[in-house]
Amino acid sequence: MVQEITSQPRKFSFNELRLATRNFRREDLLGMGGFGPVYKGWINESGTPPVKPGTGLAVAVKILNRYGVQGHREWLAEVHFLRNLHHQNLVKLVGYCMEGHQRLIVYEFMARGSLENHLFRSMVLPWCTRIKIALGAAQGLAYLHEEAQKPVIYRDFKASNILLDADYNAKLSDFGLARDGPEGDQTHVSTRVMGTYGYAAPEYVMTGHLTMKSDVYSFGVVLLEILSGRKAMDKSQRMGEHNLVSWAKPYLGDKHHFWRIIDPRLRGKFSKKGALKCTEIASLCLRKNPRLRPQMSEIVEMLMRLPSTSEFRDADDNSKDK
Repeated sequence: MVQEITSQPRKFSFNELRLATRNFRREDLLGMGGFGPVYKGWINESGTPPVKPGTGLAVAVKILNRYGVQGHREWLAEVHFLRNLHHQNLVKLVGYCMEGHQRLIVYEFMARGSLENHLFRSMVLPWCTRIKIALGAAQGLAYLHEEAQKPVIYRDFKASNILLDADYNAKLSDFGLARDGPEGDQTHVSTRVMGTYGYAAPEYVMTGHLTMKSDVYSFGVVLLEILSGRKAMDKSQRMGEHNLVSWAKPYLGDKHHFWRIIDPRLRGKFSKKGALKCTEIASLCLRKNPRLRPQMSEIVEMLMRLPSTSEFRDADDNSKDK
């Protein structure tokens, strides 16, 4: 029987997590981030390490690198937000450890890893999977902005922070840079510029003024990555094409040229109507004036109105002669 994560996060000892990860084995290293290394581990339903190593509930254990980009304050922010935010498109917090100088966070294990790993490697994600991921990520942001008890600005929306479960359901992770949104008469939150170059909204980079529309811009960048299979910043591309947004903008919403943006590895297996609509959505998200960008709930509605799987199967056949 598959064990499930309980709703209340557990406070782990460092030794429990050392045992759960088999002493942070190199073979179980899932990846590295600004926070530090992430390892795969296993716990029992009670939260204790299993008697037999490698059995029980799989989890991801993230260790704060004391000398890394993010520090104790970001660690606290992540624990705080994930304890209080619950949505199917956010990773679940299993527990945490704060012992001496050790700071660790335990998440549900996401079997498919990050969207970044799938978009920019040799394996080609099918069109329907890409749209499913875009919709799930949009629903996660919409929850943060409009449905959470207090609005939350994610601030670091990018492909590496979108994790995928076994069925390619998207969940947002890494809340170390998240901030409470503006309240009352406030229009923005003033903060030092953080996040990742290529994804951050231009007005935020210029002024340090952070709004929910900053996240909307970042969503537009990731949507372009999903459509094109290109990175937000990629110096391996030809001169003039290093910046994805600058390269793609002339083709967004253009019914005669939008196909230039679409990942050629799809070999025409995508809905023309759906792809054109996606480039239109990206164009709305990337508007220079943040007030003119849509809300995430509006983007969710637009994505949900895209052709269904059965409809774009028919379109796939027709698109081969593109």
